[in-house]
Amino acid sequence: MLDSNIKGQLKAYLERLQRPIELVPGYDDSAASEELHGLVADIADCSASVGVREDAQRARKPSFGVAVKGEEPRIEFAGIPMGHEFTSLVLALLQVGGHPPKVEADVIEQIRSLSGRDGKPLHFEVFMSLSCHNCPDVVQALNLMAALNPNIRTTVIDGALFQEEVERRNVMAVPMVFLNGENFASGRMSVEEIVAKLDANTGAREAAKLTAQAPFDVLVVGGGPAGAAAAVYAARKGIRTGVLTERLGGQTNDTLGIENYISVLETQGPKFAADLESHVRHYGVELMLRQRAARLVPASTVGDYIEVHTEDGGVLKARSVILSTGARWRNVNVPGEQEYRNRGVAYCPHCDGPLFKGKRVAVIGGGNSGVEAAIDLAGVVAHVTVLEFGAELRADAVLVNKLKSLPNVDIKTEAQTTEISGDGTRVNGLTYTDRTSGESRHIQLEGVFVQIGLVPNTEFLKGAVELNRFGEIIIDEKCRTSVDGVFAAGDATTVPYKQIVISAGEGAKASLSAFDHLVRTPLPLAA
Repeated sequence: MLDSNIKGQLKAYLERLQRPIELVPGYDDSAASEELHGLVADIADCSASVGVREDAQRARKPSFGVAVKGEEPRIEFAGIPMGHEFTSLVLALLQVGGHPPKVEADVIEQIRSLSGRDGKPLHFEVFMSLSCHNCPDVVQALNLMAALNPNIRTTVIDGALFQEEVERRNVMAVPMVFLNGENFASGRMSVEEIVAKLDANTGAREAAKLTAQAPFDVLVVGGGPAGAAAAVYAARKGIRTGVLTERLGGQTNDTLGIENYISVLETQGPKFAADLESHVRHYGVELMLRQRAARLVPASTVGDYIEVHTEDGGVLKARSVILSTGARWRNVNVPGEQEYRNRGVAYCPHCDGPLFKGKRVAVIGGGNSGVEAAIDLAGVVAHVTVLEFGAELRADAVLVNKLKSLPNVDIKTEAQTTEISGDGTRVNGLTYTDRTSGESRHIQLEGVFVQIGLVPNTEFLKGAVELNRFGEIIIDEKCRTSVDGVFAAGDATTVPYKQIVISAGEGAKASLSAFDHLVRTPLPLAA
């Protein structure tokens, strides 16, 4: 199952086990069970501290648990965790074996203090797909919680392998998390976000910590490529720098392949995001993660502090602010889109495509992202219909030619989507208007992937800084906004061509402009 190179690496990792563990598998007569049997045997062969104890009564087969020797498993994998999830498996082995996790001490304490819900232990079930690059974060977070707290169990389920359960439980996007049988969350989440969702007092504690922060010389709002570059350039000037963001890396966390960042031939989005974080941390920047800005308050007088208020009620002060809040997927804004979000309406073909294996789907959007999504999906689903509003596809010619060569793809141009329909539980079709004839047409299908571009994350800035009609922050050649001391960079601004390399360059420029502003501005009286 595992090649010699991977087995050698795994053997080295398992030397870190501090106590013996057991794998507790359950098999049936499927080919997947045979594959799992090989994986279990290979893992056990890598360390004398790993034993095997079969359990014929397991609810799902093939599956296996990871347990401290002699105990019942609190971490279970229903499927064969390879691909993106192999790291999740290795971490589960180490953490159950007593190897300390790389998590802040206060987060570990929060996890250990969770006692349950409604008097019951917490049993998480997370549906994932092996091709999903967002799923490992959620899987690893929930596994860690189960390893640390005996009141928590986590079951990781490969949706592609357990299709019947996926259908029965209406799982149409991954990662999808259930808690004690009820829908808990969907999408990428960190362990801190999950704990905050379970602990109602987390927001107030975090707000108090933020408000207690000393004023910053430069406060960066947003942690994508623009924000990371701005933070690095500011910190290298030796001034007090902070970053307020939901997650470092921004959209790059949701990008599968990056092949156009100069000097980096190719990399994966999550790795690129992790490298951004490492670079920012290297310079001692104050990171305030899992936070969303709710309001920007310009300085009331010359030399006063600018304030940034968070959704949890925290207040941060700074001599200058760099806005790098990025953008998010644009909604098609038709009836049915929100009602069937994660129930057939999806935005990430890499993550959710495997859940539509053998089904009919549509892709709305004929730009590069839409055509790339259609090509990717065509290898998994039964049929793809691409709907483009304009007269022709807008993607690069090489992509269009590839798309047109695929036998299970239809292309509809001059097509305006007007409704996404469903049966109350999941998507069952899409209606569009042929803009040439004016005729309304309906397509029966099971999934709709929306790929029509981005919208800037600037709603909280309305009335504070000048925005254009698209919601982008208006900036000049030095990244200055309409407010003194406030700068902006990246996809949230009027700069054309939303590219990672451009955002990073704009972040550096904004930071240099902010530093120039600080040099020429007197210190606030309060300082």
